[in-house]
Amino acid sequence: QVQLVESGGGLVQAGGSLRLSCTASARTFSIYDMGWFRQAPGKEREFVAAVSRSGGSASHADSVRGRFSISRDNAKNMVYLQMNSLKSEDTAVYYCAASSRFTGLPRPPTYYDYWGQGTQVTVSS
Repeated sequence: QVQLVESGGGLVQAGGSLRLSCTASARTFSIYDMGWFRQAPGKEREFVAAVSRSGGSASHADSVRGRFSISRDNAKNMVYLQMNSLKSEDTAVYYCAASSRFTGLPRPPTYYDYWGQGTQVTVSS
């Protein structure tokens, strides 16, 4: 069982930056591929980014590539999402997720076993 807790969300102006953090309770954090997802009102949950178990590989959605960057620190059981050049369309609840069953930077939400409670990011234009 893994518990995930996100933090770092808030209100920011367009063009600004935020860094989201996710703390994991797992004793063996490094066995999980980690991902960030987001869900805007009335929309489905969508993939944002994923990082491999070692942190050596990462994948980002086309909509955020070049602006967002995922990373992890296995020594601290943490995963991060650095978000730069934020746009109003980035407004959503952001979720951290862990996958133990799949490797290769999975994108479908159903491939993830554990989820945090989410943190709200609001970008004002």
